Amino acid sequence: MKEKSTKKSTVKVNLDDVTGPKSHPLWNVAAILGMLLIAAGVLIPILSARYTIYRDIPSTFKYIYAAGALLLLVSRLFNVYKGKILRIKRLHRIETWSAIFFSAGAFFLFYEPDITRNWIAFTLAGAAIQLYVSFMIPRTIRKALNGEVE
Repeated sequence: MKEKSTKKSTVKVNLDDVTGPKSHPLWNVAAILGMLLIAAGVLIPILSARYTIYRDIPSTFKYIYAAGALLLLVSRLFNVYKGKILRIKRLHRIETWSAIFFSAGAFFLFYEPDITRNWIAFTLAGAAIQLYVSFMIPRTIRKALNGEVE
C-alpha cells in the first residue's frame, strides 16, 4: 500500500502573481475616506449626548453616513483584484459585500428614520465582514507567497 504524503510542497510564488497589478491610488484613498465618513456618521449620534430623543439629533449624520457608504461602494466596485489566487479574489468580493451592507444601512436611514435597529444591524454586518476580510487578505497573501495556497 502507498501512503499519502501529508507534507505540502513549498513553491515560492512571485509577488506580482499574488497581489496582481496595482490598482489606481484614487480608489484606495476613496475607500479610506468612505470608511472614515461611515465611522463619523455612526459616531455623531452616539457622541451627541445632549440629545435625549433620536429624532432630535441633527440629520446631518445621515448624509455623512450615506456619502461614506456610496463612496466606499464605488471604490470597491472599481478596485478589482486581478491576481491569480482565487481565494484572494473571493475575499475581495466579500469586501465588496461589506460596502453593499453599508449602503443598505444608508438606505434604511432614510426609509425608516425613526427605527434605529435596521441601519445599525446593516452597519454591524458590514463592519464584521470588513474586519474578517482585513485579517484574511494579508494572511492569505502571506500563505500564497510561502506556497501554501494554490
